[in-house]
Amino acid sequence: MRADGRAPDELRSVTILPDYTEMAAGSALICCGKTRVLCTASFQPGVPPFLKGQGRGWVTAEYAMLPGATPTRKARDGIKKDGRGVEISRLIGRSLRACCDLSRLGENTITLDCDVLQADGGTRTASITGAFVALCLAVNRLMEKGILQDSPVCRQLAAVSVGLVEDRPLLDLCYVEDSAAQVDMNAVMIGGPDDLSLAELQGTGEGRTFTRPELSALLDLADKGILDLMCAQREILGERAHVIGKKQRLVLASGNFGKLKEMRMLLREHFDVVSMTEMGVEVDVEENGESFEENALIKANALMRLTGCAAVADDSGLEVDALCGRPGVHSARYAGVHGDDEANNRLLLHEMEEKEERSARYVCAMALVRPGHEPILARGTCEGQILREYRGSGGFGYDPLFLSEDLGVTFAQAQLADKNQISHRARAIRLLLDALKEK
Repeated sequence: MRADGRAPDELRSVTILPDYTEMAAGSALICCGKTRVLCTASFQPGVPPFLKGQGRGWVTAEYAMLPGATPTRKARDGIKKDGRGVEISRLIGRSLRACCDLSRLGENTITLDCDVLQADGGTRTASITGAFVALCLAVNRLMEKGILQDSPVCRQLAAVSVGLVEDRPLLDLCYVEDSAAQVDMNAVMIGGPDDLSLAELQGTGEGRTFTRPELSALLDLADKGILDLMCAQREILGERAHVIGKKQRLVLASGNFGKLKEMRMLLREHFDVVSMTEMGVEVDVEENGESFEENALIKANALMRLTGCAAVADDSGLEVDALCGRPGVHSARYAGVHGDDEANNRLLLHEMEEKEERSARYVCAMALVRPGHEPILARGTCEGQILREYRGSGGFGYDPLFLSEDLGVTFAQAQLADKNQISHRARAIRLLLDALKEK
């Protein structure tokens, strides 16, 4: 029988009170048995010097034990920080960063303060478990206010202590057990029932060494305790748990509903794709690049700067070999007026009138940019020939003059579903997805 009557694999009673304070962006009071920790999350613009200019945020923590948290008064931290408190602060910060995508924070900082009100063992693990709840509450509030566009919380996080006491593996040690433990261990885990993984493991053979089978038994106990704690976290967060594992928002630099629908279908595993209209923004930038890739990157970067979100943009056009690659990046305004398809086609026919070499290709360059990441560029092409007369009434742009090698008909004659399978745009998207998986 344990000191408090629990079974070896039983947690102490756990209570988490969300929104415990009003001023912090997020707060939670966590009680694990007699241990009580107040966790608050504060937001501030800016990052430490070593992160400036990288487009990434920072999550950090400070841990302190209040003077009356133990039977014997503990002196407050002064100019010289308590070494134990500094070590635990770093542990909490590392743990929280392990479950976050800091590029989604922008150059902002969230600080978790964990103040132990009462200590009866397991203060550092309770701090991590409670700080995660405070972090989620803060992120939810910041998103509601429009300060954050994306949730940086990619996976769930919790921590628990385990140990060997009188040669028995025990879960969630209280102070009496902790002080008598032969082996003391703290496990920090990320994920859920099907993908639980260790973020940090601190184990010490204080009274004796321990074997590999004993380590496995302790980790099995930790798994069970962590999953129970995660259930408690989600129950307390309720609807606000939606910030956990939320897909990154990706803004499409287009108002075309067809493009939006296509991108949502193709990128749904990776992103929450939205239009500029849904974001309430417009981007009208000068596409003065010398290549399709440069223009796509100009548009995507402008949209990312405006929204703070990941963005994707494309630039496409027609390259004709006999014209040294023209109309190229000027395809939409070849005849002088942007979007005048008839004038562009007449000029193309005129310039190709005496050309025997008729090979050409549609080109689509796609750029995906994310804060704190290198851009991803992909180019898709579709080979064909320039005809001497129009064929078909569908499509747009140069489609009536472009005979596809893949389909044997012009893009203006092709069925939309067939065209979408082999188009330069479809190929660019597939290459972009392949590159994204490699990243």
